[in-house]
Amino acid sequence: MELSNRKAYHEFYFEDKYIAGIVLQGTEIKSLRSGKASFNDSYCHFDDGELYVKSLHISEYAFGTYTNHEPMQERKLLMTKRELKKLETKIKEKGYSIIPLKIFISEKGLAKMEIGLGKGKKLFDKRETMKERDTERDIKRKYGI
Repeated sequence: MELSNRKAYHEFYFEDKYIAGIVLQGTEIKSLRSGKASFNDSYCHFDDGELYVKSLHISEYAFGTYTNHEPMQERKLLMTKRELKKLETKIKEKGYSIIPLKIFISEKGLAKMEIGLGKGKKLFDKRETMKERDTERDIKRKYGI
């Protein structure tokens, strides 16, 4: 099971990618395993030296009772101190953002998130990326690669 944020690659250039653990409640992991999550406008931010993901929508679990979770709550991300310090110094530079790229379940059964440190693309950069993708697709079609 893997959910990816395809829109992020259209909007940002990514310099670094990191894997972080996510702190979840009981019904959240069940919803993730069934693929019920949305990345619409989600981003990561620092609060007292800790990294949180905001606006990540994990749907309520269908068979949950009164113990069901809040779909749009902030979720803490777990990373090493060295990685957090490195990200925090980069974020203070102008134009950098931390964007969630993928959510997946590890081999041990833990929920993990791939996050990327990226800079936003301008409109002409987006057009250039689309052109490159189209030419690659045409070449593959023509030569059967």
